[in-house]
Amino acid sequence: MFVPSFYREPDSSWMVDLIRGNPLALAVANGPAEDGPFATHLPVIFDPETSADVSGELPGVTLLGHMNRANPHWSALEDGGVLLLTFTGPHSYVSPTVYEKSPAAPTWNFTSVHVRGVVEKISSIEETLEVVQATVRAFEGAFGDGWDMTGSLDYFRKIVPAVGAFRFTVTGAEGMFKLSQEQPGEVRERVRESFGQSACTYKRETAGLMSRLPQTQAATVSSGA
Repeated sequence: MFVPSFYREPDSSWMVDLIRGNPLALAVANGPAEDGPFATHLPVIFDPETSADVSGELPGVTLLGHMNRANPHWSALEDGGVLLLTFTGPHSYVSPTVYEKSPAAPTWNFTSVHVRGVVEKISSIEETLEVVQATVRAFEGAFGDGWDMTGSLDYFRKIVPAVGAFRFTVTGAEGMFKLSQEQPGEVRERVRESFGQSACTYKRETAGLMSRLPQTQAATVSSGA
């Protein structure tokens, strides 16, 4: 992913937060020339055994994911193979009407993290079940209502043979947080205020991230440094 220097994350915790808050990844792999590339949307979590408390650098961190074994993408995955996971965070269209200046051009503010890594396919039914359970615990805690899966474990065991789970060791990560840093401070503030007052959830979430931008970074960008 091409990331201009002024759109890079203020610190690596921004990438960790984006992955935790937007865990539906797009997994991309080349695959055989006649069939690939493959792209699959799938839920991804930090491995609770090794990476549950990660807050800094991503290389070396382990993620867990799973997909349907009937998916040709699963068959194309190989142990030791390279996979790209992309995560998309808050984003929205920016109309030049917000800038209150001319000339101007529309754009799209967006946030995204790309992580590259090595795949280890999980063959054990029990380990696969553990991945599914860990995923439920992570998502119920972050997005659900604390659902107790205990009564459904027998059902899980029936469906888990059709699940392909994998570990993913991050070897590289890039984050792009395009939040109007290229604009003068007063214009950027107008964008943030407009987004913050919008009925659109994406715009309000984008405004929240814009509010977190370090003022020193914003000043450096607007001065052309």
